[in-house]
Amino acid sequence: MQEQVNSEGLHRGLQERHIQLIAIGGAIGVGLFLGSASAIKTAGPAITLSYIIGGLMIFMVMRALGELAVSYPVSGSFSAYAHTFFGPLAGYLTGWTYWFMWVVTCMAEITAVGVYVNYWLPDIPQWIPALCALVAMTLINLISVKYFGEFEFWFALIKVVTIIAMILIGLGIILFGIGNGGVALGFSNLWANGGFFANGLSGVFLAMVMVAFAFLGVELIGVTAGEAQNPEKTIPSAINKVLWRILIFYVGALVVIMSIFPWNQIGTTGSPFVLTFAKIGIPAAAGIINFVVLTAALSSCNSGLFSTGRMLYDLSLKKNAPAFLSNLSKNKVPYIAILVSSAFMLIGVVLNYLAPAKVFIYITSVATIGAVFIWSMILLVQIKFRRGLSKEEVEKLSYKTPLWPYASWAALAGLLTILVLMAFDEGTRVALYVGPVWFGGVLASYYAFGFNRTVPEDKNNKKVQKSETASEY
Repeated sequence: MQEQVNSEGLHRGLQERHIQLIAIGGAIGVGLFLGSASAIKTAGPAITLSYIIGGLMIFMVMRALGELAVSYPVSGSFSAYAHTFFGPLAGYLTGWTYWFMWVVTCMAEITAVGVYVNYWLPDIPQWIPALCALVAMTLINLISVKYFGEFEFWFALIKVVTIIAMILIGLGIILFGIGNGGVALGFSNLWANGGFFANGLSGVFLAMVMVAFAFLGVELIGVTAGEAQNPEKTIPSAINKVLWRILIFYVGALVVIMSIFPWNQIGTTGSPFVLTFAKIGIPAAAGIINFVVLTAALSSCNSGLFSTGRMLYDLSLKKNAPAFLSNLSKNKVPYIAILVSSAFMLIGVVLNYLAPAKVFIYITSVATIGAVFIWSMILLVQIKFRRGLSKEEVEKLSYKTPLWPYASWAALAGLLTILVLMAFDEGTRVALYVGPVWFGGVLASYYAFGFNRTVPEDKNNKKVQKSETASEY
């Protein structure tokens, strides 16, 4: 069966199972396996409340994105929406910020691949597996969108199986004393060591910054809309499951971990996941988790190349990037845009080898600011989109944001709160200094390179919200 081609010339090669697992993979990052210990230290057992609040906020962002993606399933996603509803400058800022956010994230992830491989092969220089990972993920993305979806499906499945296994093993220890001499531990550790709010309400809110960073990537569902088969069905289905996935995989896993181990001891003797697997006598626990984290890093690199390639492609179509970036291969893949993104990620490997670690702390801070900016733009675009519709047009929408406009404004307020909270932590405060520098540089480049004088081919796109429907894509 021949693949569908969308209005931009890209193949609709992503099936429903691909979209579903990409959604899970976006919601579950390396942060859960390696970063959960630091998050627990900040909020104590109440970190579960931080994830519930953050999960609700991200769910509303995703519902807003879903409403837009079902109506306009295009490859540029939120960059294209910002361009359509707020003008070329907004689209330029959004597209380049998202591109940079993913390039930076992938720089860190492919370098981390080297660290994870060194666990088994300590004599191999870290840059070699990092380079191999980048080359492999680039080739996968160059072949076809279907191959990207297939690899992402299996990468996400590995994470899901690991977390479910950890939760089931943990419940066995908690309820039946398996691996603990038959003595059931119960859930008392959730309140026995200083109480559930051991670090007060301030800990719950300060942990929100880490929670937001953990969810970075969940918006990838919107980018896949342009190449999804039957997007008006697959996108809503994936987004509707985001909330319960967060509750099961994040909240469920953390409740199990903190019930087995006192929260104030977690992180002092290794990864909570490794400790849980080792408790029932699995000797290769550390190796298993190392493999899972390795696949999670490869998944991030795979997703990053996909999303950055599509963003550059869309920016080129909007004449906000060089025209050659819109060239497609015979398989309808934006191969030049992918190769350019891959080249920048390669610079990251070199920089990490030569430069101090602090360089990456500063750049990664921009990635966090970038995520908050992208999510906020999604909400603002959706609010403007809704306001431009008549009551009859709203009724015709096949996928609607619930509790509109209150939920959208509440989520936007939550994102702004996260920016304020970043000022209270020394590790995240740097983002408030570096972020404006990035946005100032992008803004200057918009005028310096004359992008403000270019007239995009879709200059009448502002009429799209009332003249086009998802069925026309």
